[in-house]
Amino acid sequence: MGLEPNYYDRLGIPVNASTDELRSAYRGAARRLHPDTNVEPGATEMFLDVQEAYAVISDQAKRAAYDATLPPELFTDPPVKLSALYSRGKIPASKEPQLIYTLLELKPIQGNQPTSHEPLNICLVLDCSTSMQGVYMDTLKAASIELLHRLRATDVLSIVSFNDRAQVVVPGGLRLERSKIETSIRMLNTGGGTEIYQGLKTGYTEMSHIKRPDCINHLILVTDGRTYGDEEACLEIGRQAQIEQIGISALGIGNKWNDEFLDRLTSLTGGTSFYVREPGDIRIFLKEKLYKLGHSFANQIIFKHEKMPNVDLQYAFRLQPDAASLETGNQMVWGSLPREEKLLILLEFLVQNVSSSIDELELVTGRINFKIPGRATLSYSQPLRLVRPVSRETDAELPPLAIMQALSKLTLYRMQEKVRQEIEAGNIEAATSRMQFLATNLLAKGEKDLARTALREAVNIQSMRGLSEEGGKQIKYGTRALLPFNVPSSSGAPEERHHQTD
Repeated sequence: MGLEPNYYDRLGIPVNASTDELRSAYRGAARRLHPDTNVEPGATEMFLDVQEAYAVISDQAKRAAYDATLPPELFTDPPVKLSALYSRGKIPASKEPQLIYTLLELKPIQGNQPTSHEPLNICLVLDCSTSMQGVYMDTLKAASIELLHRLRATDVLSIVSFNDRAQVVVPGGLRLERSKIETSIRMLNTGGGTEIYQGLKTGYTEMSHIKRPDCINHLILVTDGRTYGDEEACLEIGRQAQIEQIGISALGIGNKWNDEFLDRLTSLTGGTSFYVREPGDIRIFLKEKLYKLGHSFANQIIFKHEKMPNVDLQYAFRLQPDAASLETGNQMVWGSLPREEKLLILLEFLVQNVSSSIDELELVTGRINFKIPGRATLSYSQPLRLVRPVSRETDAELPPLAIMQALSKLTLYRMQEKVRQEIEAGNIEAATSRMQFLATNLLAKGEKDLARTALREAVNIQSMRGLSEEGGKQIKYGTRALLPFNVPSSSGAPEERHHQTD
């Protein structure tokens, strides 16, 4: 279903956007689309559209008159429910540092799920370097063809191949000529080295040409190798993709690719990196990714917030739908909200010097912005303010079950993160001890294979002063896979620790 974007959607802002949000959005759009800097086809027309929208919305009288022409439902509350669950009912007044956890739950309000699926705009960026030859490339071709035949007539597919150069194998278009595309996929050949920037830049440019506001726009990078010297250039493309609301996910095949780099790249747009040990898992990954994209309710969920005095948001993790660490800057990209599931975000706050003279402590305040393709308006905004009462007494009550379960399983993943940090800092003995402790905990939870891998890596840390390529990835993605996809709904939490946010 294609909709003509209104003035707010042209600027990518909600109807309740502030003057500062309006100006910031206009400056960003004008900078990207100005004819002096953007010579891409259609950029000039989009620049003029943005100017027209800003001229109206920036004028108070014109904005009021324009708003009166829009459907009333655009000004109602967003069709999602946002709730928060806290690890403490009250924060004790103390000069000592304290950790506070908040579990955020975002889900569609019952009855608001659409009956049809919005179009997908997908770009496959495929590594065709020499190391991909053989079973990897054969499997990747077969999986890409299977994905092609799962797409609907309204979907858009483009394909980019890369090694030390990149080329558009299948240009994006509104018509899926499946037989021609399948032939192009079968003709892919391997050769050369791996330069991810070449593929990423070409894929991003191709998607930018055909990006539609009513589509779910997503780039899928598949690689088995490391890229050298162009990581920062790749991350800059990720930042631009975030601005353009283009999601990026990545699939790493084998053991030679850089998982930390791909994690950073995908986290910029709320995506996730995945690890494939066996060639056959490539097909499973692409099939599941296509399903999740096609069943999205809201996309590009971004939390913009301000730092509070004496409060440090020091860790953030998405528990569901795809587990991943999140950047903790003033603009956090949470990812997508599935139709039939919920989005679960765990935040860790370090609070210091809580005074007994205050009645409550504000942990964070900001707004959640997101897109719902196919709606009368595409952009929505909802305030989020997390606050706890301050007590003169110590809170001895245990945290709610949902938070305890989340922290219990997340602890294993964070242990391997700490191991990597210790190695980077040169603390080999500490890293070895921590890895041995992780192995013990994995064994206690019945994860025997992963525990054995952890013990082997403890030996590697001592002998090689680092993790092996294979073992490090197995532990990282193995502990990530243990994370609680079935966390109990926070709706069953005690009243004093759970609330519908403002």
